[in-house]
Amino acid sequence: MIVSKPAARSLLTICSLLAAGAAAAADLPARHPIVLHAARLFDVASGRVIAPGEILIDGDRISAVGVTVQRPPGSEVIDLGQTTLMPGLIDAHVHLFLHPGAEDLQTVKESVPERTLLAALAAKSDLLGGFTAERDMGTEGAGSADTAVRNAIDAGLILGPRLRISGNAVDILGGHEDATTFNPAQHVLSNADYANGPAELIATIREQHKEGSDFVKIYETGHDRLDGGMFHTPYQYTADELKVAVDEAARLGTVVAVHANGEPGTLYAARAGVASIDHATQLSDETMALMKQKHIPAVPTFTVFQYFAEHASTPAEAAREQALMEYKKREFKREIAAGIPFAVGSDVGPFPHGTQARELVLMVEYGMSPLAVLQADLLNGAKLLGWEGQIGELKPGFAADIIAVPGNPLDDIHAVEHVQFVMKGGAIALNREATP
Repeated sequence: MIVSKPAARSLLTICSLLAAGAAAAADLPARHPIVLHAARLFDVASGRVIAPGEILIDGDRISAVGVTVQRPPGSEVIDLGQTTLMPGLIDAHVHLFLHPGAEDLQTVKESVPERTLLAALAAKSDLLGGFTAERDMGTEGAGSADTAVRNAIDAGLILGPRLRISGNAVDILGGHEDATTFNPAQHVLSNADYANGPAELIATIREQHKEGSDFVKIYETGHDRLDGGMFHTPYQYTADELKVAVDEAARLGTVVAVHANGEPGTLYAARAGVASIDHATQLSDETMALMKQKHIPAVPTFTVFQYFAEHASTPAEAAREQALMEYKKREFKREIAAGIPFAVGSDVGPFPHGTQARELVLMVEYGMSPLAVLQADLLNGAKLLGWEGQIGELKPGFAADIIAVPGNPLDDIHAVEHVQFVMKGGAIALNREATP
């Protein structure tokens, strides 16, 4: 039998997934108690680091936390050396169905089955990078295929983070992710689901919910440009239209998150009461006041902006991307000064999965303290994903989603880029030898 190159690649991918699934099944939460010991333990709510630190895990839950914990008979003790134990990281803005080169034709050339297999591998990479929970912000044309990935992870068939998924994002005809630059006669599909006006928004949200979505992702602005130092990005839905979407999502027990880079779209989103404003490059004083009042976090996504600036195809494109990045950094300082809430999301997909801890580093580099960024990631992230009181802290009764990083992340936030140990729900996904 002759196997084509694409088929061979698919077979190799399937074999990789089967191996990952076997690993996941082989390392289910231990029936015996586990005690993790390390030089330090990070209490995210108080902002304190205690030394040493220990955690007792019973099944998929944390049973006790402290300088020392009781070690029941038969406990397995894992000494992680000169590391800091902390909750698993949370990425509030990922794209599992994208990979580097996301601005090319991959959503046109690659089939949905192929993209689903790659998404499963991306989920594993993110978990091994220390991210035990994520919010997937749109499959970019793969419909509700993320439902299958989430369900396979939940069933223990493949390795990956806890997931909140949106299916396709929602867009207007000719909007941000529509195929506007192609020959119309080819009928290239949009990377999002069309919804023009309130009735279509409601119908689309209901269809996505039926197919398994956990929340709604809407494109509210785009395309973006800087003109004479002024930022411009057209809005797609009015505040009243967005409120229809927010109300329908609430009826279904969920929320709306928006891709919104600037005014007036960001203001319309805040007025409508969305769950988060993602990218948030430009926010007016009125918008920020509403975000503070309604506790709507901004999710800056610096890493993808930096990646595009560093991987531009031409010098002119690089200059445009770098100018946009510099504008975004200046505006971020205004947002910090205004006291709006933040969550941490990287927009990983266009750059390699598993490397997105860079987002925390950049947020510190551009003006936040390490503690503020970690609290934004873990406390605000858990709330944004709807798992407040279940993940994001090392407390008895919380899910045993735990990582270990070298050194002290409050002293050097780069520690989160060098995860040594990952446990999700009491199952060990990664255990590198700790650096002394």
